[in-house]
Amino acid sequence: MQDDGSQALFAGVQLRMERGWKTYWRNPGDSGVPPRFDWSGSKNVKSAEVFYPVPHRFADASGTAIGYDDEVVFPVKVTPEQAGQPVELSLTFDYGLCKDLCIPNSVDLKAVLPVDLGKGDAMLIEQASARVPKPARPETLPRLEVVTANLDGDAPGLEVDAYFAPGATNTDLFVASEEVLVPVPKALGPLKDGRRRFSVVFATPEEAAAATGKPLSFTLISDQGASETTRTQP
Repeated sequence: MQDDGSQALFAGVQLRMERGWKTYWRNPGDSGVPPRFDWSGSKNVKSAEVFYPVPHRFADASGTAIGYDDEVVFPVKVTPEQAGQPVELSLTFDYGLCKDLCIPNSVDLKAVLPVDLGKGDAMLIEQASARVPKPARPETLPRLEVVTANLDGDAPGLEVDAYFAPGATNTDLFVASEEVLVPVPKALGPLKDGRRRFSVVFATPEEAAAATGKPLSFTLISDQGASETTRTQP
């Protein structure tokens, strides 16, 4: 599938799981293995950007994990070095599978992307792309309102105020960072007038200090839509 208005192509990494098995989001939660994508063996690839569809939380032996069950397709935006020429993708995909315990897995995948993919492939990738949270905008919901950092004391953490569509269902928040592991947020009460507050509590002051000054990605989700905002907490 070609990205409108650019020379980029879209591919997808599909993972199907048997009943009862799950895999993980980029922040796996209290346990688990986040997926890793190594494209270094590819040809005619300038960059490959992986997008993550909306995940959900589930219980495991170590607490709360974040991820997917049944099936997930990770859309990949591929920018060729030479536009109009086929792209040879070579991927080492490391991921975790969880039923009762987390099992690390690794697989090598190869594919040649023609300039135009078939309709079936394009539809699958479009459906997965539609589940990727959109960049937050001031005029759209859900959106992040206030993030308050309380990083001193015995229970350092963040309080996050979010605004969802009134009457939104299955509202949730996940936080991720490329540099540090962020604990799974907890909701501080039900949705009220479209607003909901979440708490992120770090296990130790040292963990909180490690997150200080790091860009954090806040992913707000609901049945009515999802958005993502990146902020750096001082």
